[in-house]
Amino acid sequence: MPTNCAAAGCATTYNKHINISFHRFPLDPKRRKEWVRLVRRKNFVPGKHTFLCSKHFEASCFDLTGQTRRLKMDAVPTIFDFCTHIKSMKLKSRNLLKKNNSCSPAGPSNLKSNINSQQVLLEHSYAFRNPMEAKKRIIKLEKEIASLRRKMKTCLQKERRATRRWIKATCLILVRQSRRDIRRAIKMPDLLVMRKSSLTSRN
Repeated sequence: MPTNCAAAGCATTYNKHINISFHRFPLDPKRRKEWVRLVRRKNFVPGKHTFLCSKHFEASCFDLTGQTRRLKMDAVPTIFDFCTHIKSMKLKSRNLLKKNNSCSPAGPSNLKSNINSQQVLLEHSYAFRNPMEAKKRIIKLEKEIASLRRKMKTCLQKERRATRRWIKATCLILVRQSRRDIRRAIKMPDLLVMRKSSLTSRN
């Protein structure tokens, strides 16, 4: 069974009493590469026992028709809290720098080693460069969502109109057929009388 989640900054561990499922990285090379790209961990190579928890997938990614929660074939992880992970990395780097400064004598070589250690700790920077960039990205995504909602609304309206036209056409066809049947039923007695009279006249 999986023990923990491979996403950066995610501390979720397996617990049978919590409604969180774990999902193995796909075997298909293309999908596996896409998952690794979205996880955003440098030099990360998932193994056989590498998992992501269900927190990192949207509800639409799951197939709930069976007894167990399964991922759909095209599911990809899109929910990550990279900001929290970066904050923890920065805090660790600060603590390490303080520790190095207190334990080692000050000097050019020590300062260089501190800068290098800080660069190593902060090289996994996954967030946007500044808050304004993140805000612009959010506004752009909100506009795209609004545009998609408008398109979906238009498609639904077209579908309703097409359904009404189809129902109307079907009703017209049924009415015409019923009228034909009534006319035939009315003509049948007259035909029978004509045949009867023709037979009697011959006799």
